[in-house]
Amino acid sequence: MQSAEIRYFLAVANTGSLSAASQQLYVAVSAISRQIQRLENEIGAPLFDRHARGMVLNDAGKIFENHVRRALMDREHALAEIKGLKAVRRTALRVVCTDGMAFGLLPTLFSQFRQLNPAVSFTLTVCSALEVAEILRQGECDVAFQFSLHPERGVDVVASFPAPVFIVMHNTHPLAEREFTLSDLSAFPVALPDQGTTVRQLFDLSCQMSGTFIEPVITCNNFSTLYTFLQQNPLAVTICSQFTVLYQAREHGLTLRSMGIDQLTQRTLQVQTVNGRQRSAALNLFLSFVSEQLQQENQRFSREYGF
Repeated sequence: MQSAEIRYFLAVANTGSLSAASQQLYVAVSAISRQIQRLENEIGAPLFDRHARGMVLNDAGKIFENHVRRALMDREHALAEIKGLKAVRRTALRVVCTDGMAFGLLPTLFSQFRQLNPAVSFTLTVCSALEVAEILRQGECDVAFQFSLHPERGVDVVASFPAPVFIVMHNTHPLAEREFTLSDLSAFPVALPDQGTTVRQLFDLSCQMSGTFIEPVITCNNFSTLYTFLQQNPLAVTICSQFTVLYQAREHGLTLRSMGIDQLTQRTLQVQTVNGRQRSAALNLFLSFVSEQLQQENQRFSREYGF
């Protein structure tokens, strides 16, 4: 059981005010306030900045919250192990990723893994790169998949694969069989991810450095939308890594073309876990399975497409 101080602290941290925490917990505001003050006195430092509209964690509060959440996660793992839930036969894994990997890669890997371990279930959260990093930092997932532009600190990187940016088009596209430059793309309908994604950032940087202006006909933060647009428009092009369409390219008659531009090769696909946390048996099996499958499929894909 959590102490009242910890429960009230987390409630105020989550809701941003004593009154909101009171409504959530069905506890009087005065009781919550006393417990927060008692906790701050015990720690020897204030944990919140008090404002007219509510309470916001200060630096000390953020540090304390991080440690509390980690301790609670460790407790959950310990209880799961004691109850026998750590066994592979009964396990739920929480996965977080950025949009590109939710399109086809992870659903396929989940399906393949469950054929070998049918009692394992998955909860997948799809969000931005910044949100993935925060969820992982807070210890609120078991494994994260994301495209990274630099080595990640404070996490355990289980596996890492080069994930360059490719131009994707139909096999029948006029550019599919010849050399072309970024400026050549402006003659065709270009569908791009939004500017908050690493793939778009590298693409825009390459365009800027080459003096090329590309005006997309559609911009979206969901790759499924871009992919459907590509499928319905034979002259359209989009951008992604090989992992995003690892299981779709051959089936749907797509060509992936490298531009030979350094800026477009600066990403890696990283499989990350919480730093220092003990892993469940099911998670270790899943990580080994994912690493092996990605290695094999990426090598096959590279041979077929000449990368």
